[in-house]
Amino acid sequence: MGETEYTEALKMGKKEYRSRVSKGQFPYLPVLDDILSQADIQTEQNMGLVQVPLDFVVGTSTMGRTYSFAANFMPILDEGTEFAVKWSNLSDAQMNEGIRDPIKAFEYMNRYYVLEGNKRVSVLKYFNAVSIPAIVTRKIPKLSDDYDIKLYYEYMKFNEITGLCSLEFTKLGNADKLLTLVGKKDRWDEATKEKFAKVMFDFSKVYNFRGGDRLSIKLGDAITVFMEVFGMDAMLEMSESDYNKNILSIWKEFAAEAESQKVNLVLDPAQVQTRKSLLNYLIPQTPKKMKVVFLYPREPKTSAWLYAHELGRNYLEDTFSDRLETEYVTNVDENNVEEVLTDVIKNGANIVFCVGPQMMPNSLKVAVAHPEVFVLNCSLNAPHPYIRTYYGRMYEAKFLAGMIAGAVTDNDRIAYIADYPIYGMIANINAFALGVASVNPRAKVYLAWSRTKDYDRDRFLTENELHYVSDQDIITPNDASRYFGLYKIQDGQALNLAMPIWNWGIFYEKLIQSVLAGSYKTEGEEETKALNYWWGMSAGVIDLICSKHVPYGVKRLADHLKSDITQGEIVPFYGKIYDQNGVLRNKGEQEMKPRDIMNMDWLVDNIVGNIPPMSDFIDNAKTVVELKGVEENKL
Repeated sequence: MGETEYTEALKMGKKEYRSRVSKGQFPYLPVLDDILSQADIQTEQNMGLVQVPLDFVVGTSTMGRTYSFAANFMPILDEGTEFAVKWSNLSDAQMNEGIRDPIKAFEYMNRYYVLEGNKRVSVLKYFNAVSIPAIVTRKIPKLSDDYDIKLYYEYMKFNEITGLCSLEFTKLGNADKLLTLVGKKDRWDEATKEKFAKVMFDFSKVYNFRGGDRLSIKLGDAITVFMEVFGMDAMLEMSESDYNKNILSIWKEFAAEAESQKVNLVLDPAQVQTRKSLLNYLIPQTPKKMKVVFLYPREPKTSAWLYAHELGRNYLEDTFSDRLETEYVTNVDENNVEEVLTDVIKNGANIVFCVGPQMMPNSLKVAVAHPEVFVLNCSLNAPHPYIRTYYGRMYEAKFLAGMIAGAVTDNDRIAYIADYPIYGMIANINAFALGVASVNPRAKVYLAWSRTKDYDRDRFLTENELHYVSDQDIITPNDASRYFGLYKIQDGQALNLAMPIWNWGIFYEKLIQSVLAGSYKTEGEEETKALNYWWGMSAGVIDLICSKHVPYGVKRLADHLKSDITQGEIVPFYGKIYDQNGVLRNKGEQEMKPRDIMNMDWLVDNIVGNIPPMSDFIDNAKTVVELKGVEENKL
């Protein structure tokens, strides 16, 4: 019987051999010794007895046995050889009682190379076995900036906690995200392993049947995407029919995850045709009013940021009083947003603006379930096709404010007070610093973070002799303080010089126009990427207002540069730009790409300060930083 199996295995091996040769590929098993000759190994780790997925056993440790097998581990030595007899005996053993003796193997970058037991692997692969017991020694490469090595270090941590060898990821951060979603970031007990094994089996069965295994992402990425929408507890209760329906409903999320760039930035509003047809005039129409709902984390009057959006909501209602009605809900956070969003949709909402990045994860499931409702989140760089995000290119106004500050500073020291190191904020800080440097190369920008535990505004300004300050963008309604925008500390009081403006009313107006005209829906129909609206001065969404305290000549220069930015003739991030470590971040005579601006996790060279780690922030700030913080401060 074993001889017959060997004959079939030999055919498979020779077929693979010929196929590889015809393509100019190496036809034999990969050899670990050859691979490691090009690698920098830091150490070895004894992993003990491990149940290894056979799909991950890809080669042999040394050159000795590689020419006995084709690259698919099937034999290529002729029948009648001693090798063939031993292989056939192992085949008989597998059919009669099963192969139980563990092999010995080295693991490198989550692939296994056999030291002892090549024929056992070959036989089990022939019989389509899933795994094989192995005594494993791990070869650990030295940590570097290489993407694959960083990904492997994340896998090692995940493997240590979960014991899983078969789950892989292609995106940095997904392994840790999955641990968070499962709800257990320390070593898994048997109960957790059993629950996850059920979830992984049920999900992968349907996902692969639907073609998920043909996407460029790994199963670990896909199950993370799915769990982020539906949650671990819901997955435990899903039937095969539920999985089928839900996987199809969020297929765009999987496709977006497979994209190298998951976000499509929309930098200017679409042109909207507002002309009416003759039929509109002959037959007056009174369409049903559209309902637009705003979800706020707290009362707008307690926050300068939310107050700006509330002004935008009022502007929207005044502008489209005959076409829509608006309302808002306060005190919405990550804990109740799913319930609130479901309620407002049930009550007739057509468009929902979630004004807080912390609302994103738990609103995603509702957005998937209600594709007829347009759900948007005010944040940047969110990779979800089912929820579009919007933000303003405030860095354009900050560049102008920095230019003003650099021109008027009396001691070449300027303060910049920021809140969260989230996407967009680092661009604001760097643009301000570049604006300073454009008129005063000697000046330094001193950076402080208002949401950190040790923040003390007065001490920060006094110790660093800072008289000119860039602070929160607009005034808070319930606070009479003048500490907003760009100001000078004079006789203990704030003398306001310039104020960046968020014209959210203009943004909401243009977006509603696109909805009414139908272009909002059509621009995303064929997209697998997420759409992020990132409009600036050219759209009228961002502006800068100067007070009478800005010197006339400086104001003229600021107005001229504002006009040039609005018309697209100049951009803040242009030419050679160096970071604090002297690394060239942008080459001369070229614009920085918008995606690179959005993803900044570094500071320019005239800034004194840093991007704080997560541990430095107060507790109620950590949710926002965790969700939308730049990668640098998540380490």
